[in-house]
Amino acid sequence: MQVQIVADGRLTDAEALWYDTSRWPTFVDGFGHLVGVDPGWPREGTVTWDSRPGGRGRVLERVVRYTAGDGQDAEVEDERITGTQSVRFAPYPEGGVGVALELRYQLKRAFPGSALVDAIFIRRAMRDSLARTLRRFAIELAAEREL
Repeated sequence: MQVQIVADGRLTDAEALWYDTSRWPTFVDGFGHLVGVDPGWPREGTVTWDSRPGGRGRVLERVVRYTAGDGQDAEVEDERITGTQSVRFAPYPEGGVGVALELRYQLKRAFPGSALVDAIFIRRAMRDSLARTLRRFAIELAAEREL
């Protein structure tokens, strides 16, 4: 699933904000606190964070691809899923920056009816979470421009 937004700001500023883990509490949906960041991240390595209570639990994001000016792919894992999360940045022709956030995942544990539950409930919740993250990100990016 993928969500996209066009935000006020420059591509370089959008990238800097996205990769600044100290700012994640302001826009990453469900973010609780940062556990650790490997040296070299966001180009390589792993970032580990915990969600708020009742959320995803411990989340690991291991970089598998990074290209400045384009984006990052990371293998993601939490208590319930494994998958790949991708973020892409692109200058928007009319000004601003396009940001696309995609999550491709599979459930760690299958159970009778899990495919149906995933299709009806889990995917919608995940898509809504990605959309909230991008909406908050756009607000933070616009606020930086006003400073």
